Amino acid sequence: MRSIRGAHNMMTPIQKEPSAVLDQTNKRAKVMLTVNNLSIVTDTGIALVDKLSYQLRQGETLAIVGESGSGKSIASLALLGLLPNSLVVSGEAQLAHASDRASQPKANSLPIANSKSRNQSLRHIRGQRIGMIFQEPMTALNPLHTVAKQITESLRLVGVPKKEWRARSIALLNDVNITDPADKLSRYPHELSGGQRQRVMIAMALAQQPDILIADEPTTALDVTLQHEILALLNDLKLEHNMAMILISHDLNLVKRYSDEIIVMRRGQTIEQGKTSDIFAQPKADYTRTLMAQDFGQALSLSKSRDSDVNVLEVKQLGVQFPVEKSLFGGTKRWFAAVSDLDMTLKAGEALGVVGESGSGKTTTALALSRLLSNQAQVDGQINIDGQDITKLSKSELREFRAQIQMVFQDPFASINPRMTVMQIIEEGLLVQGVAKVARQQAVIDSLATVHLPNEFVHRYPHELSGGQRQRVALARALVMQPQLLILDEPTSALDSTTQVTVVKLLREIQAKLNISYVFISHDLKVVRALCQHIMVLKDGKCIESGATEEMFNQPQHPYAKQLLQASMA
Repeated sequence: MRSIRGAHNMMTPIQKEPSAVLDQTNKRAKVMLTVNNLSIVTDTGIALVDKLSYQLRQGETLAIVGESGSGKSIASLALLGLLPNSLVVSGEAQLAHASDRASQPKANSLPIANSKSRNQSLRHIRGQRIGMIFQEPMTALNPLHTVAKQITESLRLVGVPKKEWRARSIALLNDVNITDPADKLSRYPHELSGGQRQRVMIAMALAQQPDILIADEPTTALDVTLQHEILALLNDLKLEHNMAMILISHDLNLVKRYSDEIIVMRRGQTIEQGKTSDIFAQPKADYTRTLMAQDFGQALSLSKSRDSDVNVLEVKQLGVQFPVEKSLFGGTKRWFAAVSDLDMTLKAGEALGVVGESGSGKTTTALALSRLLSNQAQVDGQINIDGQDITKLSKSELREFRAQIQMVFQDPFASINPRMTVMQIIEEGLLVQGVAKVARQQAVIDSLATVHLPNEFVHRYPHELSGGQRQRVALARALVMQPQLLILDEPTSALDSTTQVTVVKLLREIQAKLNISYVFISHDLKVVRALCQHIMVLKDGKCIESGATEEMFNQPQHPYAKQLLQASMA
């Protein structure tokens, strides 16, 4: 694959404006995929997708949008036979001939219906004709294998000679703009940031140069500048290799800019379908207009009557280093500075937004503030919470103090135990603190009420909840401890647009009601602006600018802060 990194990097996300409308020549482009009346039904007769039909042309990007549970992801998984056998798939899917790949069968009809031979028939389609970028890379990547091994697996499948594996892998990582790609090849998934893992997934999908690329929320874990950068890159690669792309997303700002046609889905039904420009200019369905009108509201204007002089959090000269190279005898020869000389202050009832690109040290800072880093990490500086330097606490002292600082993680499905009921999940912290059973159960009910979930949810398991409901359970688990400081690490990034608005309004309501302080980490600056009174911009583990939210948005001083904030408004 020829690298386009040099040409691509000459353009900023603001300067680059890919065409979102098919020109006259592309209207006559080859039809790569035709889907007729695709339906997916559960064994109880519930229709998850109902008679979905579309055509995908060479060089075209088709966006499928809709809220969580609309059927957009499973409709694409059905094309590759990746759904469980308990779901009944019907309809027709026609894939264009692979005229340039004589070594592979020239498939016409995709065997999407349930059958014993489906997997065998689709073996030469998966990856090589239709590639897929999954939404959650930590789940899709193998935690036991290095980045190099996982990329070369894709290269081996398309017959790339072994002697070329390393060079091609480095070229692929360069194409998706991963810094120091040679070093990243030896890393495991848990040693990469969320954005880096997502880009490794994209590199793996591009390695086999498929005719059609399905991108299922490919920018969920990326900051706003990288979202535009990655989608612009995918757009360039699509045109360079005459691919077609199906873009599944809940971010309508990105969809408007990087797609040619749109399908709007709700509860398995096609609500609206047509050219991107036409739908955004004149949406016909009320539901489409609701998705476009993503109003997060405004951050609370804190009154002077609050305890504004009380500092809940004071951080001085925080530094975090990780070992990257060991000596022969087990000592550390080289350290990587993930965070350097970081200072921050947060008053009671205020929210501080921590923003920056992927790998800037946002999550590392959050884990340091809550003392959740591994023993291998070297932490320097002071972290004072309610006047107590938590870096000096012993394990037993920290266990008692832990109730004062709680954390809500990015992926609620990964951070809560799937074998526990909602009651068990939320009461676990109280159980550790030795709270009596009756008081625990009442506290759980009160916490569910705070996050607007009904009492009967206490008997449900995580898999029985939607993404937004799981995130509310994770929030309730933190709030039940009545903390003074709540750290939220990308709590809305995996949610659809309407659920994001609901969760942000809920967080603002809780902030006002409980006078709780937030450290809010996010790459979505619209969410940060709607929730936080102050912003801190990180780059390469250092604070490059901080200040009041509206002042930062209106008059950023640092060039990187300007680029980041302008990209969020594009």
